[in-house]
Amino acid sequence: MDQRPYAVARVAHARQRREAVGVEKLAELIQEKKVPQLSDVRDESAETVRLVLEPKSRAVDPTLLMESLFRLTELEVRFGLNMNVLSGGQIPGVLSLRDVLKQWLEHRQVVLVRRSRFRLRKIEHRLEVLDGYLIAYLNLDEVIRIVRFEDEPRQRLMARFKLTEVQADAILNLRLKALSKLEEVEIRSEHDKLTRERRELKQLLKSDELQWERIAAEIRDTRERYGKKTELGRRRTAFADAPAIEVDLDQAMIEKEPITVILSEKGWIRALRGHQDDLSKLDFKQGDSMKRAVKASTTDRLLLFATDGKFFTLEASQLPGGRGHGEPVRLMFDLEENHDLVDLFVHEPGRKLLVGATSGHGFIVPEDEVVASTRKGRQVMNVNGEEACVCVPADGDSVACIGENRKMLVFPLDEVNEMTRGKGVILQRYKDGKLSDVRVFRKTEGLTWLDSAGRTFTLPHAELRDWIGQRAQAGRLAPKGFPRSNRFGPAF
Repeated sequence: MDQRPYAVARVAHARQRREAVGVEKLAELIQEKKVPQLSDVRDESAETVRLVLEPKSRAVDPTLLMESLFRLTELEVRFGLNMNVLSGGQIPGVLSLRDVLKQWLEHRQVVLVRRSRFRLRKIEHRLEVLDGYLIAYLNLDEVIRIVRFEDEPRQRLMARFKLTEVQADAILNLRLKALSKLEEVEIRSEHDKLTRERRELKQLLKSDELQWERIAAEIRDTRERYGKKTELGRRRTAFADAPAIEVDLDQAMIEKEPITVILSEKGWIRALRGHQDDLSKLDFKQGDSMKRAVKASTTDRLLLFATDGKFFTLEASQLPGGRGHGEPVRLMFDLEENHDLVDLFVHEPGRKLLVGATSGHGFIVPEDEVVASTRKGRQVMNVNGEEACVCVPADGDSVACIGENRKMLVFPLDEVNEMTRGKGVILQRYKDGKLSDVRVFRKTEGLTWLDSAGRTFTLPHAELRDWIGQRAQAGRLAPKGFPRSNRFGPAF
């Protein structure tokens, strides 16, 4: 496959293998949009199978496309080996490779004995007939006379020459042209050959050693006949090392489309197509309202932080559509009834987060450490009777905390410990009230917040000297004009 507008995959098998390749399956995958990199598939098979795979654009990675198809179709089939067999044809059990080979060899011996006995019966029957023919040739004139003039030639032949019924019937069924001298020579030659074979078979059936020698010879013959260098044994396909794919194939097979994720106050979630700016006409259930609106892509992972200190992970591609009110997030993961969601945001690998609880405790945690792979989520913050209330990006060098008492404290970010799980350190101390919000910012950019009208205010670091202190202090009343909600505004 190359970077041309179309890509060619040739499979050097017989024509009858075309259905196994799964052309119809590929077409179904394209129709269901499960392979977003593939635009079309055409069957141009003649004497050999030839499939033409047409990517959607020149930018599609051929290796990634083929690995996706290997996983989703029968272009590559994998199966497990479970050696659960009927031992001796009767007793089920799981055997080791050694035991399987041992029983296979024992079966080969059984087959050899049965085959030899069957062949021996055929030889004895044929020798019986040939003995009758030889008697007929030695007494040809008398045989002809009996056949021509006797009323019951079969019984007369048996009595005159002491023949069996099989021999008498064989003589009576002889054709005239078989009475030549040449035919007599051939019969004697065949008789001698079969006699030697009968003797060998009888010896074989009496000796286990000879039987195993025969089995070994048959196996060697099979190996020579189907060896790698023979026409029958040569491989029709080739082995190749699996390519090193650094991306997640499951994510790569999802078509990247912009979406807007809506989370309501009562925990209903949905995904609208495109990045929506005007959400004023969005409909909610009675008594419910907007909590978070996040612009994302279908290939993103979403992280949700709950008041019990747990993080939960959702795949954006699996969210319900924008029609209706969505679905409750409690059906997607195990969130306890007495807890709620704090925030929703798109996962950014390598980023760090600052989490805080109503008690005023908090710490920094690497975002890669909070990704959960199960419905139970990942416990990150130990709340100890309080509630987690803040999760913001730890991107900056300073931290601003504000409590329900409207007191604000600013201190260096390096005073906050980094850990993967725990309660953390005291960010701000309160005699009454609890932690309301936290913001991490850069000194050079100043502290920014949004008012109730959505206007942005920025206070330079030089004007924050009245609020600058050390971690775990009480702070001072917030600057004039700070929102009555005691919130800095959306952090993500």
